[in-house]
Amino acid sequence: MKLFATLLLAALAGTVSAQQYDFTRKPMHNVESATDNANQSGIERFNIRGQATYIYQYMPSRKSITDSMGTDFGDGESQNTITATLFAGLRLWKGAEVYVNPEVSSGMGLSNDIGMAAPSNGETFHISRPQLSLFLARAYYKQTFALRNKRARKLGYVNSTELESLANQLAGYEPKDYLRFYIGKLSLADIFDRNDFANSPRTQFMNWAMMNNAAWDMAANSRGYTYNFTTELQLGKMNYKAGIAAMPTIANGGTLETDFGKSYSAIGEVSRHLTINKRPGTVRLLGYYNSGTMGNYAAADSLAQPRVILTRKAGASKYGFGLNMQQELSNTLSAFVRIGWNNGKTETWSYIEADQSLSVGLSAKGSGWKRANDNLGFAVAVNTLSADHKRYIERGGYGQQIGGKTQPYSPEMTGELYYSFRPLKTKLWFTADYQLCLNAGYNSNRSPLHIFALRAHVQF
Repeated sequence: MKLFATLLLAALAGTVSAQQYDFTRKPMHNVESATDNANQSGIERFNIRGQATYIYQYMPSRKSITDSMGTDFGDGESQNTITATLFAGLRLWKGAEVYVNPEVSSGMGLSNDIGMAAPSNGETFHISRPQLSLFLARAYYKQTFALRNKRARKLGYVNSTELESLANQLAGYEPKDYLRFYIGKLSLADIFDRNDFANSPRTQFMNWAMMNNAAWDMAANSRGYTYNFTTELQLGKMNYKAGIAAMPTIANGGTLETDFGKSYSAIGEVSRHLTINKRPGTVRLLGYYNSGTMGNYAAADSLAQPRVILTRKAGASKYGFGLNMQQELSNTLSAFVRIGWNNGKTETWSYIEADQSLSVGLSAKGSGWKRANDNLGFAVAVNTLSADHKRYIERGGYGQQIGGKTQPYSPEMTGELYYSFRPLKTKLWFTADYQLCLNAGYNSNRSPLHIFALRAHVQF
């Protein structure tokens, strides 16, 4: 908590040199377009965008290894999910914006997401609800203050970047150096551990280990959202973020604990933009500290029947780190790497059952084969457990999605290949996806799993 307070105070100190920036007026100098499709019609006071995503998954019959799999997986199983989101944004005053995202979802993952530490469909996020349900995904306020450098002050303008109209982004002009605050309900992955090539199961890789750092036990309810306050400071090539978020009241729970005296998650991240061979890249270092009423794996191992939920104590903690890198390699090819670690002493609370993780992948733009709006991606992820966590699972301890029977341990490894195809000018994509999982749930008897998927995604 002291670390979070220190980072927050440091960011707030920047307000001494901060000023309100008129986001409703186009700057006269030094405006840099954010994308080739930047909005040229002016400043948006509000916008409404939307998305819908349908994912169908199929796992073929595996009769040759059914006995060793027990009842964790189906045999020749198929499942599907659907989500639809409305993104509404409103500009309030200088630098102030508010966003609200109602969302509907239904469906479930293969075998109800049981048996794989990193499930294969990122749209499920622990949810198994065949019926369509409506909920509030995000509702947050964002305030931005421009920071002037000496040269800009002399010229009488603020360096800025032009923004296009997108989901949860209003068309306008953003200062290059700024102090920003977020407060409200959102996903921590909206702000932290961002990666241009591996961040969204709706348009990119579907496996959980490719969406975010698998060793980051990201605070979130069972739908993937949380209450959060984050401060962001952007200075030149450097970016600094510090935030505090609510943990669910129970592991993988739907209710968030709003009393931060009982539980909380503190997160900090430092990023730097790089240029290698005149091509852009970014490196990000993430650190987090979770505190709450969590169980301890070593204490659970001492029980005749290991059950981590029987060892829960207030004030238990988990901390970890993550390295996130992305780099453009050519006009069409880019690479990414994520490396994660946590202390692995206390039970997994919100995200993936993993204490160490590595994911690496490539993303290719379709312009290389005259399909500018298509995309090809390939990635591999390896997840492992700490010594205490490993013994617990080997002895038959229950995790969120794995365990329950004694098993031989091996690292869980997943490879994923997808091709995203946009047939028309409209923002509609169809994706074919294949995943190969070895040692599912860290069980060396559970290999291989072949998972095939089709995805349809539309933006409006």
